[in-house]
Amino acid sequence: MSLLRVVGRPMLASMFVAGGLDSVRSPQNVAPVAESVVRPVTDRVPVLPDSTEQAVRLSGAVQVVAGLLLAAGRVPRPAALALAATLVPTTLAAHRFWEEEDPDGKAQQRIHFLKNLAMLGGLLIVADDTGAAPSLLWRSRHAARDLRRDAHLVQRSFRAGARPASAAGRVRAALSH
Repeated sequence: MSLLRVVGRPMLASMFVAGGLDSVRSPQNVAPVAESVVRPVTDRVPVLPDSTEQAVRLSGAVQVVAGLLLAAGRVPRPAALALAATLVPTTLAAHRFWEEEDPDGKAQQRIHFLKNLAMLGGLLIVADDTGAAPSLLWRSRHAARDLRRDAHLVQRSFRAGARPASAAGRVRAALSH
């Protein structure tokens, strides 16, 4: 694994572990802001908790677990996708700069929104990063190509062996009469 991955993944994960711990410990601090995003999501996804505080706590737990997995380099691609899935509603709930009236508040919220957008971009890059190993798609395409090539070779070998065997069979039949 490259040094950049070893150093970069924990750096990216740190914000999620810290923020997730805060959400797990004190969901009531974030619940009022999250209500506008949590309610429409929980109405459409019945497996999510009805309580906004519980949904915030669940999101925080996902961030802690996925952040630790990402930092440790264990299943980093699924961990990055899980973090990205929690980052989108968090950003839409907490950094609604377009609703701010105060110019200074609007500027601060825009900065936080863009910071989260940049983190989302980093997570998407990590989710696509195969760690210099071929992706599953690449491996499956090459395995299929290799199978086709092997099948073609078997077919050619069979045909090449069938002609002499057929001729030998005809000679044997002629000699036995």
